[in-house]
Amino acid sequence: MKLDRYDLKILEILARDGRITKSRLAECINLSVSPCWERVKRLEKAGIIEGYGARINARVLVKRTPVWVQVELKAHNAESFQRFETVVRETPEVTECVAVGGGVDYLLKMEADSIDAYQRLIDGWLTSEVGIERYFTYIVTKQVKQAPPPLELISD
Repeated sequence: MKLDRYDLKILEILARDGRITKSRLAECINLSVSPCWERVKRLEKAGIIEGYGARINARVLVKRTPVWVQVELKAHNAESFQRFETVVRETPEVTECVAVGGGVDYLLKMEADSIDAYQRLIDGWLTSEVGIERYFTYIVTKQVKQAPPPLELISD
């Protein structure tokens, strides 16, 4: 699907403010409401817009300790990757996980009740034969930036 400047602007605005009204969105991109809304529906139907939601500041609700973890597995085969990824998906403290290249197998973002709780979780993984060879823990001291991905990199 080819996106033009109107589509990209719609995506940029909705990424920042999913609650914007139809008329305000149309005004922001200099289109009338009907063509603007048809574009939004087309972007939804194409799967480019997956849904709308609120960013919840969990730290207001519950004090959490954010931790980033690098993980290297003992074995590098499909079974080992599947076993580790299953455990990650079933662990609610893991809020993000990506498989990466370059000497490390996975990067995980975890939200633990405390450093002690995080370490107990990791210790449990180590004794349960999840397949971790080595891990490195990075305690988050402050969040510098959190933003949706830049859409200006997409050309029309």
